[in-house]
Amino acid sequence: MEELLERLLAECRPYAEQGQVAQYIPELAKGDPLSLGIYMIGCDGKHSWAGDCRKPFTIQSVVKPVLLLQALLDNGVEAVQSRVGVEATGKPFDAINAVDQPLSSGNLNPMVNMGAIVMCSLIHGDSYGERFERLLALTRRLAGNEEIGVDEDVYRSEKSHGSKNRALAYLLKSYGLLEGGVEEVLDCYFRACSIRVDCRDLANIGAALSNRGRLPVSNQRVFPSHLARYVNAVLMTCGMYNGSGEFAVRVGIPAKSGVAGGIMGVVPTRMGIGIYAPALDGKGNSLAGIQLLERLSRELYLSIF
Repeated sequence: MEELLERLLAECRPYAEQGQVAQYIPELAKGDPLSLGIYMIGCDGKHSWAGDCRKPFTIQSVVKPVLLLQALLDNGVEAVQSRVGVEATGKPFDAINAVDQPLSSGNLNPMVNMGAIVMCSLIHGDSYGERFERLLALTRRLAGNEEIGVDEDVYRSEKSHGSKNRALAYLLKSYGLLEGGVEEVLDCYFRACSIRVDCRDLANIGAALSNRGRLPVSNQRVFPSHLARYVNAVLMTCGMYNGSGEFAVRVGIPAKSGVAGGIMGVVPTRMGIGIYAPALDGKGNSLAGIQLLERLSRELYLSIF
């Protein structure tokens, strides 16, 4: 397997030169656009990896399925669906004009920024500090890594350059879709996006979703199987921003991308995949990462279709 992964990495490295690292958050602009790594963990616990797979980066939007999972665990499916829908918006992840009609919960999904900000408000806790710590604890448990923490430099950069997310949050507040103080909710969201991970961490999280809520190797259940189905379905339709349809055709697995260059892939009942390639396409998805997943899907028949 490692030989296959090394070959695919060599084929995909040139694509990194065609993308650009995220510029709107200064700390993310420091990323090496030529980095490329992959880590795979089967539901049987078998590990395979290649490239820059242990290089740390911030989770960014790949935290959104974990946010959704925490909200589901705390509130149940019906309560979450009353606050945020599941339909793809067809617009960029940070779009203000998500729809051409008054904003409502059904117009959002948990994989765009507006929906994720709402998810932060649904996590249980006496304070937003406590809510974030519960989210971080779930992330650590799913990833099998108690050393996971927040990249404070990225957090400060996110917070000081988060004007558009503030606009989104205040718009949600004006429509009655966001409870609590806007700045407190946003602080939780900025911290969530600034959690530092590597490809192995993402592969472990993906493997738990693939294994219907059980951790690979130990088979310990972390969340009910019906929540895995729910999260994976949302990832399939909405996880790759407004490129989700094309990704479904080309790759065919539930996945979530982040603007730091991470992609978490879920191959139901088979494996979790973590990829790092920070050079992005125009939609905010990892350019070389998608190329790598497309080739891997063809070689290993990963598509669920």
